[in-house]
Formats: sequence, C-alpha cells, structure tokens
Amino acid sequence: MLQHLSCSWVMCSWLLSMEAKWYCYLLLSLVDVEANFLVVKAYQNTSMTSVMLLDCWAIPCVLVLTWVFLKTKYGLMKISGVVICIVGVVIVVFSDVHAGDRAGGSHPVKGDFLVIAGATLYAVTNVSQEFLVKNADRLELMSFTGLFGAIICAIQISIFERGALKAIDWSTGTVLSYLVIALGVFLFYSLLTVLLKTYGAAMFTLSLLTSDMWAVLIRNFAYHEKVDSLYYLAFATTAIGLIIYSMKEKDQEKQIGGEVIDEQRKLFDEEDGESMRDSLIGAPT
Repeated sequence: MLQHLSCSWVMCSWLLSMEAKWYCYLLLSLVDVEANFLVVKAYQNTSMTSVMLLDCWAIPCVLVLTWVFLKTKYGLMKISGVVICIVGVVIVVFSDVHAGDRAGGSHPVKGDFLVIAGATLYAVTNVSQEFLVKNADRLELMSFTGLFGAIICAIQISIFERGALKAIDWSTGTVLSYLVIALGVFLFYSLLTVLLKTYGAAMFTLSLLTSDMWAVLIRNFAYHEKVDSLYYLAFATTAIGLIIYSMKEKDQEKQIGGEVIDEQRKLFDEEDGESMRDSLIGAPT
C-alpha cells in the first residue's frame, strides 16, 4: 500500500513539475497519430503521385500557422526557397507521369481528401512541436508524446484494426520488420526536436519533401523499378531550395544577433557616457 502511494506521489509531483500542461502533449499526440493514420489510408486509396503532390499542402499551412501563432517573419529569400522546393516536387510528379506511373488507386477522390486532411494535421503538429521544444523541455516533449501516442495507437488498433492485427503472421521476418520500423521512427522523432529547435517547423516540412524522392530512389535500387531521368533534376532542385532557405535563416540569425550586440554596445556607451558626465559634474573645479 505504501509503495503504491509513493509511486502515485512521485507521478503527481512529476506532472506538477512539468513545464507544459499534460493535456497539451495528449492533444499533440492525438493529432500526430491521426495525421499518420490518414496518410497511410490515403496510400491505400490513391496513387503515390497524388500523395506526393497533395502532401505539399502542409507547406503553406505551416507558413500561415507559424506567421500567425509564432510571429515568424518570412523574407523574399525564404519564400524563394519554398517555391523552388515545390517546383522540385512538381518535377517528381511529372517524372512519375512520364514514366507511366498512372495508377489511380481504388478510391482516388477519397484518398486525395485523406492526404489533404493528413497534411493539415502534420502542419498543426509541426508548429505545435516547434512551440513546445522552444518554450518547454525537449526531453519532456519526447517522453510524453511517445507515451500518449502509444496509448492512443493501442486504443485505435484495438477498435479499428482488430481484423488486420489477427491476420498478421508473426514470423521472424515480420518481427524484424516491425523492429526496424520502430527504430527508424525513434530516430526520426529524436532528431525532429533538434531540427525544430534549430531551424523551425517550416524548414522541417520542406525537408520532408525529399522523403518522396528517397522513396523513388529505393524503388529503383531495391525493387528494380524504372526511375525517370527527371527525378535527378527534381532532387537537385529541391536540394537547392533547402540550401537557399537554410542559408537565409542563418543570415537572419546573424543579423538579429548583430542587432542585439549593437543595442548592447549602444546601451553600454550611454551608461559610460552618463557615468563620465556625472563624475565630471561632481568633480571639484
């Protein structure tokens, strides 16, 4: 009995010492889980080309959300980097169409709406994570989103995916595949917090555009599927856009840092001038 009370006391004290409210992490985990769920369902209903194109909807959503809620300012160079990245993704779509990847899926309209909904939720998740990682504790964010996310996934699977769960053949290869996926997701979310704290949600969302291109590359070398020559141009275009966006952010940080230093120097000079003036006034003639 005392052991249970002590554990409860430790848990309560931990919850009270959190820098952010626990229900913020719960809502964030719920949005993140549903975003992943919607995009996975979209792949079952529409083509990969449509998912790649409509997934770009997350970019303007992130820009608007960070501008409204985080007061992030975007200059001409940043917007140019975003446009170049989107052009790269459009080239990927054209390369798929040119190569004959015209599979429309079983329910393309339904799949397209699922992608748009998932991309919107991804934008909300990325902006919320940027706010929490900069105003709360990074380890706290990773711990509670992982905890609440696992609980939400378990509840959702037990309700909607019971048939698929029972149909799984739990062989050695299947278990190893799930372990590899779990390791990849763990590394992804661990590095995600570092990227969000350093560059922000907009840079992270733009970087995710290259995931579709890596998927095409894996299709070529792992599954020996044909890749159109436009893919390489698209990859280079998106990489250039990311470099332009990243360089502009670093320049702005240097500019902001320089302005802060100049203000501090100006303040110190004013204080030194006032102290010198007071000493001269107070000095005997």
